[in-house]
Amino acid sequence: MGGLTTAMFLFLIASGLSLVFGVMRVINFAHGSFYMLGAYIAWQVVHGETPDHIKNHPMLKGVNVARTGQTGILGTLTTKTLVICGDCGLFTDDKGVKGARLRAYDKATGKEVGSVLMPAPQSGSPMTYMLNGKQYIVVAVSGGPYSGEYISFTLPSTDEHAETR
Repeated sequence: MGGLTTAMFLFLIASGLSLVFGVMRVINFAHGSFYMLGAYIAWQVVHGETPDHIKNHPMLKGVNVARTGQTGILGTLTTKTLVICGDCGLFTDDKGVKGARLRAYDKATGKEVGSVLMPAPQSGSPMTYMLNGKQYIVVAVSGGPYSGEYISFTLPSTDEHAETR
């Protein structure tokens, strides 16, 4: 972004207007009509944290900046009950740890039901597989100084999930 564009965004945020950079939308195609997709959006959420260069900008000191999400195009993984997608950029959390999150949303409501911190942004679509009755989610991450790799996460088994409720 150029200087004038950045100044305009910062002015709007400081004025209390909400800017959103990243949105995840789930469209319900069960209505049988391809036209007027906007009428069939099941839910949408701001996906990702506010980028550090916006959250920590000197012109916004003392301003509570709402979660803006991050720009980018990412692949998702859809299971029977979840939509899973990682962040496409880094951010610094409240504890000072820099990273990106892999997030799980309830497929019916869009509510974020869980997330895990990753060392780098998602760079490939998440995948899932089962091995010996345990479900795994694998995601490719890379970016900046971090070389690419696959990270695997396990999901709790049905019995473990029932115990944590």
